[in-house]
Amino acid sequence: MPTDTSVERPSFSLDPETLLARYRRVRRFTERLCEPLTIEDQVIQVVLEASPPRWHLAHVSWFFETFLLVPYLPGYRVFDERFAHLFNSYYEQTGSGFWPRAERGLLSRPTVAEVHDYRRHVDEGMAPLIERCDPDDWPTVAARLEIGLNHEQQHQELLLTDTKRNLAYNPLRPAYRADLPAAPKGEPSPLAYRTFDGGLVEIGARAEGFAWDNERPRHRVYLAPFALADRLVTNGEYLAFIEDGGYETPALWLSDAWAAVRVQGWRTPLYWERSPDGWQVMTLGGLRPLNPAEPVCHLSYYEAEAFATWAGARLPTEAEWEHAAAGLPRAGHFVEDGWLHPRPAPEASGGLRQMFGDLWEWTGSAYLPYPGYRAPAGALGEYNGKFMCSQMVLRGGSCTTAREHVRVSYRNFFYPRERWQFMGLRLARDGS
Repeated sequence: MPTDTSVERPSFSLDPETLLARYRRVRRFTERLCEPLTIEDQVIQVVLEASPPRWHLAHVSWFFETFLLVPYLPGYRVFDERFAHLFNSYYEQTGSGFWPRAERGLLSRPTVAEVHDYRRHVDEGMAPLIERCDPDDWPTVAARLEIGLNHEQQHQELLLTDTKRNLAYNPLRPAYRADLPAAPKGEPSPLAYRTFDGGLVEIGARAEGFAWDNERPRHRVYLAPFALADRLVTNGEYLAFIEDGGYETPALWLSDAWAAVRVQGWRTPLYWERSPDGWQVMTLGGLRPLNPAEPVCHLSYYEAEAFATWAGARLPTEAEWEHAAAGLPRAGHFVEDGWLHPRPAPEASGGLRQMFGDLWEWTGSAYLPYPGYRAPAGALGEYNGKFMCSQMVLRGGSCTTAREHVRVSYRNFFYPRERWQFMGLRLARDGS
């Protein structure tokens, strides 16, 4: 069997039986997320970034087939050779090429049923691969399997956010799940700041345990004293920015940001609508009255930065965020909790709130390699490294992120104009 050193091997033991159980759990959860969807919901794509759910179902299966089953399971039969071109996302080195991202919703075939057949075929191959893998191959197979499971969890989140984008385009404003509970309205506790002395600190993932390559190597960073807001910015606070002419004041915006405001016609966050009864917001539970206490979400970096400027503050750097979050529990609202929408902050307790879950938090840091970073060789080296340009870092996870998927060193990244993910902001200030 082939030996591939292009993937970092895990520095921890993975029991095959435990890993197979986890594989099955992650795969089942993806399919559970699709249960509320109609066939029609699963094939449409209304904007470039929002892929059809059917595509996500097939792509994650292609990932396991391409990077595990084909090279490591003797006698494996590829389900359909043509799928490599249709369901590859951006991996140039696989040799299959890929269908244009903007045109994923233009294909009626393969059908949703055929995609589920594809998933079952892949699952039937993964079980014997994990149970009877050649011991010499197991370290690499285990590492690739860990990547594949985390990759599928990323696409679970994308499946939900893309579904929201697709459904929000419909003038009927249909709900993904009409039974999703809404948070009670109330007044959030006043925003307060927690101070940090700064100094020489370490950030990045440690050697043990799984982490993406872009989280390493761990390294030292000098931080000046700073202060971090104890909770996320709310809808009510952002509404004050709007009413104060925030979207009409070019002095608050970066040059590219102001151009986006004018070209795109932005006047509110994505999914906000004004009605005769007041502001409403589209959620995965349908169109609902805007709750002033909930964290404001679906903001671009441009909007987050403009709000921070208006508020007399700034966005935290990713090093400040990670240093402040180190040692905190992963307490927050994640996809398993079933809200699928950010919740108001809990009562103030003297510490930082909402650091994990609820919303990805924009930072003021460009997505760049850490000192000493080298992208892994081979096609899997394209996963993170080749995107280290023109994007900004977000931290903390969201209400559609799997709880086990997030850690303090996790670096998410998006272009500064993008808004369809569950993105919000936390304010920061310089210390004294």
